[in-house]
Amino acid sequence: MSVVTDPSQVRLGDRPLIVCDIDEVVLEFLSPLTRFLRSHDYDLLPRSFRLHGNIVSRLDGAEMDREAFDRFHEIFFETQDLWQAPAERAVETLHALAADADIVFLTAMPPRHHEVRRKLLDRFDLCFDMIASEQAKGPIVAALHDRRELPVAFVDDIQRNLLSVADHVPDCLLLNMMANADFKPFAPPPTGTIVQASDWTHAAELMRRHFSTTTTPSKTSA
Repeated sequence: MSVVTDPSQVRLGDRPLIVCDIDEVVLEFLSPLTRFLRSHDYDLLPRSFRLHGNIVSRLDGAEMDREAFDRFHEIFFETQDLWQAPAERAVETLHALAADADIVFLTAMPPRHHEVRRKLLDRFDLCFDMIASEQAKGPIVAALHDRRELPVAFVDDIQRNLLSVADHVPDCLLLNMMANADFKPFAPPPTGTIVQASDWTHAAELMRRHFSTTTTPSKTSA
C-alpha cells in the first residue's frame, strides 16, 4: 500500500465510504500502552477518561508529569509495532465490509510515525489507505467524501472527533466504539446523532443498515 498523508491522494470508487480511527478502534491502544508503561515501572489506572493524570509510578504512586508523559507517548508511537495488535474481530470485519465499501483509516497521530504504523497495519493484512494527522477530523472526512451522493460512515472512540465530523458531514453515520473495557465506562455518553457500537460485529450491522437505507444516485442514463 502506498503512503497516504493527504485526502487528495485517496482514490475512492463509486460506493459507500467508511472512515475509521485506528487507536482503540482498529488497533488496541490502552491495553498495549499499559503493558508498555509497566515495562518502565509505571501503570495506567482506569480512573477517568484520559491518559494524563492516570499514569502513576509503580514504585511510589506518584503521577507522571506532563513532560514525562509526552516523552513516553512519543516512545510508544515510535515502537508501536512491538506492542499493538488488532482489536477483536477488526480484521475480518473490515475485510468483509471492504467487499461493498471503500475503507480509509484516519489516525490522530503525528505524521512522522506514519511509516511504522503503515508497516504494523500491513503486517496484519490491514492494507487500507491511512491518513495520519493531528488536525480536526471533520474537515478531513469532508475532503475525502467531497459531497458525493453516497453513504459515508465514521468510527471513532473520541466524542470530539465524532462531533467534528458531524459538523462537516451532516449525513455521515457516526459510530462511537472502543476496544478497552476498563476505560469504556468513563467515556461520555453519546450525544446528538452519535450511535454507540458495542463491538465490530455490531458496528458492521449498523453500517450495512445505513448503507442499505441511504439514497444513492441512480446509475441509469438520463
